[in-house]
Amino acid sequence: MLPANEKWFTEVHQDAGSAWSLAIETRLAHEVTDYQTIEVYQTRDWGNLMVIDGFVMLSTRDNFLYHEMLTHPALFSHPDPKRVLIIGGGDCGTLSEVLRHQGVERCTQVEIDEQVTRLAEKFFPELCARNDDPRAELLFDDGLAHIKNQPEGSLDLIIVDSTDPIGPAEGLFGPGFVKDCYRALAEGGIFVQQSESPLLHKDLIAGIRDNMGQAGFSDIKTLGFPQPCYPSGWWSASQARKGGTIEAADPARFEASGIETRYYNPEVHRGALSTQL
Repeated sequence: MLPANEKWFTEVHQDAGSAWSLAIETRLAHEVTDYQTIEVYQTRDWGNLMVIDGFVMLSTRDNFLYHEMLTHPALFSHPDPKRVLIIGGGDCGTLSEVLRHQGVERCTQVEIDEQVTRLAEKFFPELCARNDDPRAELLFDDGLAHIKNQPEGSLDLIIVDSTDPIGPAEGLFGPGFVKDCYRALAEGGIFVQQSESPLLHKDLIAGIRDNMGQAGFSDIKTLGFPQPCYPSGWWSASQARKGGTIEAADPARFEASGIETRYYNPEVHRGALSTQL
């Protein structure tokens, strides 16, 4: 029996017959933008919690899992990533991880809703510590339109760090967008898309992979990883390479980078690539 005076945030997953709850202390922010409703809560045990349209986006306690696995597998698989584009990613955690790679010369983040970033700066400042890096460019614009305007072969890595495929993020899961990304990537470039839960969203993952194949990508992999605050506690990122194959990180290259991670390492990378999802 829960204490009568205890407050909880609960996200119900009706189709999966499950729910996720966190004990909360107070609501820190409530913003209704042109695109969505954003809330930030202070939880009892998980730090701060960002919620968009009622769906958990990130918590202080476990966001490192998602941000590390969305970025480092692709960055260490690519031989020399210099030009990176992030579509979405308004909390700036993905941007921060990308910029830990000293070889990256430019990382542009295109987030449609500026308030996501402004609230992250206030309530998740650790994720925004590299926003002032001279290699970073923060744009608040439509990612679908932005990718259409990129010169052919101008990018080494595209990361789609989006919300669920509803509302402003819906178009980011369509075949036309994936084809635009393929065109914008240089030979050997890698496209990464957050691809939901392998337990709950198999049809969606199959559709993402099909879009990648139809666009012309030569190798496609879906990497699973734990993510306690997301539906089922198991999440994924799907990768596709334009020419060549997707490989696990070279341990010597990882060691030489000096990057310290909390979850990702070459062994985790190799294991994620070996798992059939």
